[in-house]
Amino acid sequence: MTRPIRTRIAPSPTGFLHLGTARTALYSWAYARHHGGEFVLRIEDTDVARSTQDAVEQILASMKWLGLDCDEGPVYQMQRLDRYRDVVRQMLAAGTAYHCYCTPQELDEMREAQRARGEKTLYDRRWRPEPGKALPPVPAGVKPVVRFRNPVEGDVSWDDLVKGPITINNREIDDLIIVRPDGVPTYNFCVVVDDWDMRISHVFRGDEHVNNTPWQINIFNALGAPLPLFGHLPVILGDDGQKLSKRRGAVSVTAYQEAGYLPEAMLNYLARLGWSHGDDELFTRQQMVEWFDGSHLSRSPAQWDAAKLAWVNAHYIKQMDDAALARLVSVQLQARGIAGDERLPGICALFKDRCDTTVALAKWAAVFYGDATPSDADRAQHLTDAVRPAVAALAERLAQIPWDKASIAAAIKEVLATHGLKMPALAMPVRVLVMGTPQTPSLDVVLALFSRDVVLTKLRNA
Repeated sequence: MTRPIRTRIAPSPTGFLHLGTARTALYSWAYARHHGGEFVLRIEDTDVARSTQDAVEQILASMKWLGLDCDEGPVYQMQRLDRYRDVVRQMLAAGTAYHCYCTPQELDEMREAQRARGEKTLYDRRWRPEPGKALPPVPAGVKPVVRFRNPVEGDVSWDDLVKGPITINNREIDDLIIVRPDGVPTYNFCVVVDDWDMRISHVFRGDEHVNNTPWQINIFNALGAPLPLFGHLPVILGDDGQKLSKRRGAVSVTAYQEAGYLPEAMLNYLARLGWSHGDDELFTRQQMVEWFDGSHLSRSPAQWDAAKLAWVNAHYIKQMDDAALARLVSVQLQARGIAGDERLPGICALFKDRCDTTVALAKWAAVFYGDATPSDADRAQHLTDAVRPAVAALAERLAQIPWDKASIAAAIKEVLATHGLKMPALAMPVRVLVMGTPQTPSLDVVLALFSRDVVLTKLRNA
């Protein structure tokens, strides 16, 4: 292909941006960026009854969070109705489209008769003009649809970027409705006009669009428009082996943001759901742009693996700058009604190796800003009568020292030596009292992040 590379993502605002569409957006974006091309965002909102402004806003927010910046758009189909109507008028004049006055009842009867004869249910072209053919009289009060005059002979073939060569005979498809009775054009027509006008060179989209492609190719040809190259991506399967979709099992992109996942991790994980670069599992956004040339796309369905995503997210949390991570955790804390402070970057640095989401990290951080209540079981197990004197002694020693990690560590060692205890015997009950759990990072670092008064109060109230 010699024309400029232009890709697009064209979600329908009938629901949230789900994972499959996000993956398609990523591949389209990365392909354009790799080849120095342009990426277009189009909102396909001709399903007026089901499209919502909330869905539009969620789609835009998801794209922004993922960092998939577009060079053009968002373009809204409903703002292009005049253009579609102009093209339809040209097609009607050229004879590549025609009016059909079949009522819904007639279409139902037509299909029922075809089923009874064991035939495929296709429109029988009764309103299709042909030389010497007498059309039925136009019924009064029936608003017509406009149908595309699909070729009746020959094959539609294309070399799919993912699946390889595909051929479908024109006898398998009928004369598609391109304008509804209310005058609103349909998806398969609008998408062709849009891709033509927007000079789209490559179309990546989901497997479910394979059956739409023959119609679209034929409409491109009828309009004399250049064909884009098509790549149909296999579905993403859920844990139950069934396809993730808007209506079944899918979770919105923004829900993962709210659940504490990082956009870098989401992009990394989504990229590997149908594409590979050798054995690389972890890579940056820039590396993906450098590597994503459209090859190595899988033909097989991908399996969503929540544990793998969590592992990838944990990697990016560990790699993240503590101050930047603290800003994300601060948002999570605010949702709990907690205001962080200057200690938060240090808290994140201490606990991020233990967390696979910023929600989990915020749960640890929240303890430093509230009252952690240990379970009765942990108190009974770790705060025994034998260790209470050592806990009391530690409280008194901590009241007399500078409040820093080194001084706290020295105080703990002194109390251990005086009471003849090993570290776990004292550290566990102190952790339970201060943090509400016996498992934390190094005790001296943890205590140093609390105020002295908080620590002393908790130890003295043991």
